[in-house]
Amino acid sequence: MIPLNHRLAVESDLPALRDLMALAIDTLQSDFLSPAQVAASRAVMGLDTQLVADRTYFIVEGEGRIAGCGGWSRRATLYGGDDSAGREPRLLDPATEAARVRAMYTHPDFARRGVGRLILSLCEGAARAEGFGAVELMGTMAGEPLYRACGYVEVERLVDMVDGVAVPLVRMRKALAALPL
Repeated sequence: MIPLNHRLAVESDLPALRDLMALAIDTLQSDFLSPAQVAASRAVMGLDTQLVADRTYFIVEGEGRIAGCGGWSRRATLYGGDDSAGREPRLLDPATEAARVRAMYTHPDFARRGVGRLILSLCEGAARAEGFGAVELMGTMAGEPLYRACGYVEVERLVDMVDGVAVPLVRMRKALAALPL
């Protein structure tokens, strides 16, 4: 295992994060989606700069470069980037609603090396510390095996249509254990 470090993303990271996301979408989704679906998924996925502004978006670094990124949100938007339809910036109620795990991407060179698990752990811990009892996410077909292995369960399967191309997604949820007293 390579040593991994993490930090919160800042605005100056945005260009590098966009590049990483494009590479991850194009490379890691190709085993699960057709070329047309991979292209369409770019409209469904992407960077939500609100996560960076809210200080809830993590960067994981290894070998001197960005190995992955992902975050969580106390806002109602479940998935999508800045330009995605259906954004809902309303703050969630931790007593009755699940926090959101959002925009997780791993550089292909670091796939299956613990980056995704680390990001999930960071997100879950931060959400738990703010009083959330559960987290939800909208998983891609490439991400679903990791989320299942980390204790997430399927809530529903759906399709996001982009210019007549169906992009399959799976909404997943995980209860968070209470913090020890």
